[in-house]
Amino acid sequence: MDCGCLGRRNVGRGAGRPRGAGRGARHLGHPGGIRRFAFPVDAAEYRRPDRKQGKNMSTVELTKDNFDEIVSGNDFVLIDFWAEWCGPCKQFSPVFQKSSEKHEDLVFAKVDTEAQPELAAAFQIQSIPTVMIVRENIAVFSQPGALPEEALEDVIGQARNLNMDEVRASVEEAQKEQQAGGE
Repeated sequence: MDCGCLGRRNVGRGAGRPRGAGRGARHLGHPGGIRRFAFPVDAAEYRRPDRKQGKNMSTVELTKDNFDEIVSGNDFVLIDFWAEWCGPCKQFSPVFQKSSEKHEDLVFAKVDTEAQPELAAAFQIQSIPTVMIVRENIAVFSQPGALPEEALEDVIGQARNLNMDEVRASVEEAQKEQQAGGE
């Protein structure tokens, strides 16, 4: 896994994409610039009651043992895939932390790719840091590279504004097309 942050932020950036939304991820496209993925995230029920009471928990550590319950139990989860040895990951960490303090209604989580290689492999993480957003059990955004604060805030805003009915319909259609192609 390489640190793909250096010089990759603006590669492939086009009209309608936020700064930092360059190449490096599979997507179905979205006119607002945020990327939609065609894979739902399956999981069990879990709620973070302390979030509902207004306590700021900053970030939680995701592991293969708690991933399903945390992701499915919350409607909006931002995930930072990182490693201790990664310089750009260390540079991005304060940006992620500051954003978690600003958006107390969202769940911010970190996956140490060295300690959790199964999770990194499941999401095909090849460069770190990688930020992923999961809304209502659907990964709607994934971008390798250390996003600047403004770009992260822009992506969060776009993810908040997604019409999840349209996203679910798009995922269903993509799954039908995939099944039809495999028959």
